[in-house]
Amino acid sequence: MQKTKLIEFHPKGIYCPRADVFIDPWKPQKRAIITHAHADHARPGMQSYLAHKDSEEVLKLRLGKGIKLETVAYGQNTMINGVNFSLHPAGHIYGSAQVRVEYKGEIWVVSGDYKTEDDGFCTPFEPIQCNHFVTESTFAMPIYQWQSQKMVFDEINDWWRKNQAEGKSTVLFGYSLGKAQRIIDNLDLSIGEVFLHKSIWNTNEALIRNGAPLPRLECVENNIAENRLKGCMVITPSLTPDATWVKNIEPYVTGACSGWMMTRGSKRRRPADRGFVLSDHADWNGLNEAVAATGAENIYVTHGYTTVYSRWLREQGLNAREV
Repeated sequence: MQKTKLIEFHPKGIYCPRADVFIDPWKPQKRAIITHAHADHARPGMQSYLAHKDSEEVLKLRLGKGIKLETVAYGQNTMINGVNFSLHPAGHIYGSAQVRVEYKGEIWVVSGDYKTEDDGFCTPFEPIQCNHFVTESTFAMPIYQWQSQKMVFDEINDWWRKNQAEGKSTVLFGYSLGKAQRIIDNLDLSIGEVFLHKSIWNTNEALIRNGAPLPRLECVENNIAENRLKGCMVITPSLTPDATWVKNIEPYVTGACSGWMMTRGSKRRRPADRGFVLSDHADWNGLNEAVAATGAENIYVTHGYTTVYSRWLREQGLNAREV
């Protein structure tokens, strides 16, 4: 276990011993601060949770309505045993946050997952000045450099139009939380009707209850007339070929949205006719810009290419290490 003055990298998660609080722990704890509602960051079994207010309904959907959950706005201070915690925009998904931890002038920022491009849907990433910065490194390789979101969605909408003109429906794969909402927010709904897999529909309903500006779309598992499904767009996290709704949209083509579409190997491994490079994580340039903007003297690299990225940062003269 590696100890620091204010934050410890504990086998059960990132830990602030003075406040007895964990950030995104992966084992049940007394108190947890959650950066966002993805399953690798928000796990069941905590006695109490603290998260951003825009995550409230989706956390209850995923972890249970009965969880003990306190929510706060961005920038709102929560004092625990003299330690000041506050949440700040991460730009990753709706309601995602970085955790700022301050005690006697020492400032840590635990970024969780983040994206530096403003996607127009979730609150944009906000760099925070600190002494210590904990950064993800999911796409911390120079090969990962994203096109602008507009260029990607122009491609997606043009592809949908082409499929429709050829008498085909379109199935687009995207995570139920985060990716799916970003896709919906940028589709040209004048092209045709859009239907959602049940898991995405449920997630959307939770986010709408929290005020997310999403259109009300129908669940594809509902009893929808076949003539409405021809040439439509279905957004789903995965495809089960023998599902009833799949038979009703034939013929169809498939596409996948992911940062991993940048590499040929990932394209071959995914069962999709078309791949679109669209990530909710920062690319190589975004990571470097975010690290520089914090002004942090110490960088801690986690979640991804930790060895490669920490070595690169040290070569730039920064005190960086993988955790």
